[in-house]
Amino acid sequence: MESEARYTLVGTIVVALVVAAVGAVVWLTGAGAREQVDRYSIYFQRQSLDGLQVGAPVTMLGVGVGRVEGYTVDTRTMNRVRVTVRVDPRTPVTAATTAIVQRNLLTGIARIALSPPAEAGAIERLAAVPSGEEYPVIAEGVSDIEQIADAANRITRSGAVALDNLNEVLSIDNRAALAQTLANVRDVTTALNNRMERLDGTMASFTQAAADVGRAGREFAETARELRGAAGPVLTQVDATLREFSQAAGRFERDATAATRRIDLAVEVGTLELGATTREIRSTAEILARTVDRVRDPRTLLFGPSEGQLGPGERLR
Repeated sequence: MESEARYTLVGTIVVALVVAAVGAVVWLTGAGAREQVDRYSIYFQRQSLDGLQVGAPVTMLGVGVGRVEGYTVDTRTMNRVRVTVRVDPRTPVTAATTAIVQRNLLTGIARIALSPPAEAGAIERLAAVPSGEEYPVIAEGVSDIEQIADAANRITRSGAVALDNLNEVLSIDNRAALAQTLANVRDVTTALNNRMERLDGTMASFTQAAADVGRAGREFAETARELRGAAGPVLTQVDATLREFSQAAGRFERDATAATRRIDLAVEVGTLELGATTREIRSTAEILARTVDRVRDPRTLLFGPSEGQLGPGERLR
């Protein structure tokens, strides 16, 4: 009887646990159905979805805001994947929001990151459902990894082109020309070294000459200072002599001017006196001529001069 009682108790406990588990599943299912979420579709065409799984986190600014609900290949284009995500309704998803795939470099596990709104404040939520879609569509963004991969691809293509160009440059003819150019450069370098040695000697001579010129300049300056000191008294004496000479020249000029004036006056007076003397001599000569004529003609002495013997201005009475 005791064994049957234990089996009954164990069976009862097992049945109770099963009923509790079924109730918990039903409650959780109902709670999940009642959960308030927003669902969006994202079409990825340029980014790889390696490591992305159902239930992978959806983040914004590093904060978890939802989960990946499912994904499938878009049969309309066959070159993109549609991912359905459920997001907390408080998440600020707008028409400008974009989605990228971020991947952990160590584990390879991927997640979807949404870009935040550009400005704070009231926003207009993304709610419009495009034709033929079940949920609003979030645009695909450009991930940093994709940019790095594109840059790496461009660098690789550029490197390949550079290698091809290098191979063309390093052809047999170009290598021979390059070798000849290097030989010419070596010869030029050797000649330049020889000229540099001669240039060093020239520069040393120039330096010595500059030093000699500097020393001569200093000696000339010293001689000039001594000459200026010795010439000071001589210059003073010369200046005094020049001043005396200037004064004597002034006096001589004044004396010469006075003498010239006196000579001019004497000449003028002498000229006047000579003129008067000449007139008197002429009058005397005329008187003597008349006297001689009278002596020659006695009649003139007795009866006076005739009209022919009269002088200028004389008349018979």
